[in-house]
Amino acid sequence: MAKFSSEDLGTKSISKLLIRQSLPASIGILVMSLNILVDTIFVGNWIGSIAIAAINVVLPVSFFIAALGMAIGIGGSSIISRALGANNKKRALKTFGNQITVTLLLTVSMVILGLVFINDLIPAFGGKGDIFEPAKIYYKIVLYGVPILALSMMGNNVIRAEGKPKFAMIAMIIPSVGNLVLDYVFINLLDMGMYGAGLATTVSYVLCFAYILYFFLSKHSELRISLSDFGLNMPILKEMSALGFVTLARQAVVSITYLLMNNILFDLGGESSVAVYAIIGRMLMFALFPVLGVTQGFLPIAGYNYGAYKFPRVRESINKAILYAGVLGLFVFAFIMIFPTEIVSVFTDDERVLTDTPTAMRIVFMAVPIIGIQLIGSAYFQAIGKAIPALLLTLTRQGFFFIPLVLILPNYFGEIGVWISFPIADVLSTIVTGIFLNREIRTKLIPKSSNLKID
Repeated sequence: MAKFSSEDLGTKSISKLLIRQSLPASIGILVMSLNILVDTIFVGNWIGSIAIAAINVVLPVSFFIAALGMAIGIGGSSIISRALGANNKKRALKTFGNQITVTLLLTVSMVILGLVFINDLIPAFGGKGDIFEPAKIYYKIVLYGVPILALSMMGNNVIRAEGKPKFAMIAMIIPSVGNLVLDYVFINLLDMGMYGAGLATTVSYVLCFAYILYFFLSKHSELRISLSDFGLNMPILKEMSALGFVTLARQAVVSITYLLMNNILFDLGGESSVAVYAIIGRMLMFALFPVLGVTQGFLPIAGYNYGAYKFPRVRESINKAILYAGVLGLFVFAFIMIFPTEIVSVFTDDERVLTDTPTAMRIVFMAVPIIGIQLIGSAYFQAIGKAIPALLLTLTRQGFFFIPLVLILPNYFGEIGVWISFPIADVLSTIVTGIFLNREIRTKLIPKSSNLKID
């Protein structure tokens, strides 16, 4: 790999930096999404459609706990990027040490609580009827590996903050490939069913963590922490928590969304409707990989240049990130609109699921070409350390718009009301984010902004 230091984030061409940062991020997200997608295909074909619904029920719990690691990773990485931009290596090291300590404390506690309340959580998240038992089997084995996953998610974001996206990409590819191989071995060859699916996922987390540990112990990392860095520093912890809470809140809302969707759809159409949502959810993770990759690549560029007072470069990175995300979103939109039936047929041969999913998927993806504005806009405020606007903008789509819509519209339109809630929420949240971001650009990121003081 070509030698690259964090200083390059403040000097190289924005277009080249975005491609350099976004391409590995996109590939990593693609492989991770393919892993989830193929995992669902394997489970659906080798175990059954009920197993797909069972995994979907478990996702909110494991996502939320794993999100602790992601939240700590992104919150701390914002500090690290700005500290490196300001040439404050000591602050960057202390932040990284605090990230590790907090991740372990929180995730282990959450795993214990998750196991204690297992019989209450699964039904609450839609694991009812025939779904309960396979969901419980999968839930228990996956939960044991969540602290390792949280550490991996945290470490991956720190690697990006150092400006090393290729290593972050590899860290995402390893567990994805590992999970698929282990799925084949545990489910198909050894016939271990849902337990095998869970075991494959957990072992893949361990493989990911092993690689990330190698990175930070090798010469590739600029962060050489000592034991003293693990001691909690309250000012850093406060800022990291405020910024990380943005990500945690977003993931918490995702978990709440899964809870509502699984229960609403179960009441409307039973297990098959839950399976329809499971397939659409997987496609949302998979198909949006290039847009999410641009967002991930944008974060360290914006954070570093903001910390270095290079505001014109920040403005340029915003404009180009939105442009790239919009173009990629348009390709995703066309793909989903043209091939929905072919996509669904890969997952299952269940006649009702095959009939209902294509139309629902087309509706859900209707506003994809414009969501880059919402993603980049909320990511910008998180990158520069402005927690409150980042939090509010992050919550607009699912928290402020989608959840109220999905609680109201099905009462009038039935199951179709669930699906039309997605594009309506996308459009409304994009408008709100666009207004905030435009005001920020025109008032803060003006050409002669070098004299401005960073909040």
